[in-house]
This record gives sequence, C-alpha cells and structure tokens, in this order.
Amino acid sequence: MPVDTLAAATTIGTPWLWAITVLALFGLLALDFVITRRPHEVSMREAIGWTVFYLALPVAFGLFLWSRHGGTPAVEFFTGYVVEKSLSVDNLFVFMLLLTAFAVPAALAQRVLLYGIVGALVLRAVFIAAGAAVLKTGTWAFVLFGAVLLVTAAKVLRDAVRGGPHEIDIDSMRGVRLLRRFMPVTDRYHGSRLTVRRDGVRALTPMALVVAAVFLTDIVFAVDSVPAVYGVTEDPYLVFATNAFALLGLRALYFVLHNALGKLRYLNHGLALILAFIGVKLVLHWAHGVWPALPEVPTLLSLSVIIAVLVAVTVASLVANRRDARTPAATAATSHPEPTEPTEPAEPAEPAEPARH
Repeated sequence: MPVDTLAAATTIGTPWLWAITVLALFGLLALDFVITRRPHEVSMREAIGWTVFYLALPVAFGLFLWSRHGGTPAVEFFTGYVVEKSLSVDNLFVFMLLLTAFAVPAALAQRVLLYGIVGALVLRAVFIAAGAAVLKTGTWAFVLFGAVLLVTAAKVLRDAVRGGPHEIDIDSMRGVRLLRRFMPVTDRYHGSRLTVRRDGVRALTPMALVVAAVFLTDIVFAVDSVPAVYGVTEDPYLVFATNAFALLGLRALYFVLHNALGKLRYLNHGLALILAFIGVKLVLHWAHGVWPALPEVPTLLSLSVIIAVLVAVTVASLVANRRDARTPAATAATSHPEPTEPTEPAEPAEPAEPARH
C-alpha cells in the first residue's frame, strides 16, 4: 500500500461513535466496580451469567457494524476479537499464577482482576494511538509489527516446547521491589484497600503489590496484542473496539475457566502459531505494496485459520489429558495383577508297603 494511500486510510470511527463507545465502556467498568465493591466468592452460576453477557455484546456489536458499514468492517472486527480473546486466555493464565503467588483471598480475586482489566485498557489505548501514528509514517511499520510478532511467536513456542511448570518469581519483579523499597508492606490483606495507616505511617497492603504485578504483565501483553490486531485491520477504532470487548469479560471468564486453564497444555503452541501467522500476514501486506505479484492474506481466511488453530489446540489438549488419565490406570493394573484362585493342596500319598523277601 503506498504511503499516501495509507495516510488517507478511512476509519468508521466517527466522533459520535467514539464518544458512545467510550461512555459505554466507562459505564460497564463502573458496573463492575459496583459488583466487586463488596468482596465475595464468585459462584459458577454468576460467572457463567456474566460471561454469556460479555460474549453477547461483541456479537451484537458486530451485527451492528454489518448493518451500518457492510461486511468488511464486521469481519475485521470478529477476526480481531477472536485474536484478542485467544491472547487474553493466556493473560488469564498469568493472572491465575499471580493470584496464587500472592495468596490472594478468593473474595478479593475479582477486584484484582478488575484492576488488571482497567490497566490493560489504558495501556492498549496508549499503544493503539502509538501504532496508528507509526502506521501513518509509512508501510515500513508493517515490517516492524510483523517482526515483533515473529520474535514473540518464537519466544512463546520455545517456552512451550521446554514445558515444565509455569512459575512467577515475585521478588524478581522490579516494580514490586521498588514499592517495597519506598514504602513498608503489611503482612496481611485489609480487604480491597491498597494502603493502610500503621503506627502513624502509611503502608502498602499485599493488594497493592499484586495490582502492581498485574500492571507490569499488562505491559507485556499490550506489546504483543496491539500489533496482532493491526495485522487484521488498520482502523484504530476497530482495533480499540476488539481490545475493549475482549478485555471486558475477563473477570467473569476467569472463574469459568479457572479449572480448565491448566488443562489447555497446548495453548501456547497455538498462540505461537497465531502470532507467527499474523506476523507473516503483515510482512506480505507490506511486500504486496512493493511487489504487487506477491499475494495478500484475506481477512476471512485469517479468521478461518485462527479458529482452526484454536479448535486443534483444544482437541489436542483434551486427547492428551485423556490419554494421560488412562496411562496410570493401565500401569497400576500391570504392576498389581489380580490374584489367581488358590489351588487346593494335593493329598499326601499313602506310604508304600515294605517289600517282602
């Protein structure tokens, strides 16, 4: 795509549409803060209800785009949403590790997740604006974004191949160490409060440390996810909308997938393939503008590939888990064979009579 065409790229994001979207986003976040104001353990029924609600929102929004702006923006939105949702599942897995590492009480988990979602939204907005500014400078930005995704894909795949348990070293986080250096930290949680006054001195609670750790991980995920969506659409409004809709439902989705996250053993393999695929798509998009004979990857094909990878990852994980569940039973049956029926002892033979001479 020539530079002048790129600079003149249109967006469906009118000022009114931006205003309505941002107001709706603030309204949903305010609703979440009201829900989590009184800490409580989230039941599965509550989590499923909110998950269905937050899954229905992007579907309705996509249909609205289709009716008002045609099929192309709608397909780009749905594709970007699927990409962001798949990446957010990995984000949830890291949140789960952080909540475990900080021993967050179950009643406070949803408030921590909400802080993480707000931080992620702010960071994504910053990165989206920066990405739009970079794209206006020329088509070389597609090569830059593609290189970022290919490097990230290689790192994710390398970690996935190595395997082993996922661990997070809290003490190695610079942000957490910096907070501990400048302010004292209490040894227990004080509800959802981030600071308390102790002996006349303002001190941080463990809640503040876990929120800081979540924000630090949000930065890493923002670096990966924003270029990934720009590989689907160049419209900054659609990029923001896909991020917002994918992040809003994370709080409820966490409690639905809490037990299932650890069973998706091949999730990182699939994410690496998705990131690499979009990275190649971005590079081809740049190369097509220089050498028109080179093909581009259509958005509908991208959506099909991404869904196929996610389905394959899920099925492969379920099959592997089922195989591992059968293996210990088979091993136990082999090492402890069933006892055979005892045979009755043979009756002793009668002594032979002495020979007569």
